[in-house]
Amino acid sequence: MLLLRITMLEGRSADQKAELARSLSIAAAEAFGVPLTEVRLIIQEVSSTHWTVGGRSLAELRQQEQSAGGQ
Repeated sequence: MLLLRITMLEGRSADQKAELARSLSIAAAEAFGVPLTEVRLIIQEVSSTHWTVGGRSLAELRQQEQSAGGQ
């Protein structure tokens, strides 16, 4: 069994996540020479308030960018 874990920001549609899961599962099965039925994939979505860059949340950084752009 092969397990893939994907961590990404919230906001993508169910269709986008399904396509990502299909594409990555097929690629992993081919790369490791295992049957597709042996590939598992977990998508963990993180809110922008819990994703930090340089000690600041992405939500805070986006808000700062928007404020700077409006000046």
